[in-house]
Amino acid sequence: MVANKFVLRFSSTLVEQPILYNLVKDYDLIINVLKADINPHKEGYVVLELSGDSENYNGGLEYLKGIGVDVTPLSGTIFWSKDRCLQCGACTSFCPSGALFMTSEREVCFDDSRCIVCESCLDVCMARAVEVSF
Repeated sequence: MVANKFVLRFSSTLVEQPILYNLVKDYDLIINVLKADINPHKEGYVVLELSGDSENYNGGLEYLKGIGVDVTPLSGTIFWSKDRCLQCGACTSFCPSGALFMTSEREVCFDDSRCIVCESCLDVCMARAVEVSF
């Protein structure tokens, strides 16, 4: 079984097509949607984990590229520096996966196993305690 995380970007012409359904139905792939958004111009993206046997996996990726979906592997790792953190909690309100969170003692914590490397936290961290490495 092959499994990887990707960012899929859709143009306005593709947003209303059942693309994820087709990956499941035609390629027998398992899809775990981690984050998704469609803007007012009907352009969108989805961050997902895609898994299946290698033949179907490769076929599914070719299908996506063939219909014009921009497929980018989600590579990189988010690093959080507790020493640099100001404990303001701003990053926790922008983290869609809950990887950055506040404890009941009002302390910011980071669970890298939940991180989807969406980079939402990078722009809001005034102390630059959050960095991405590729």
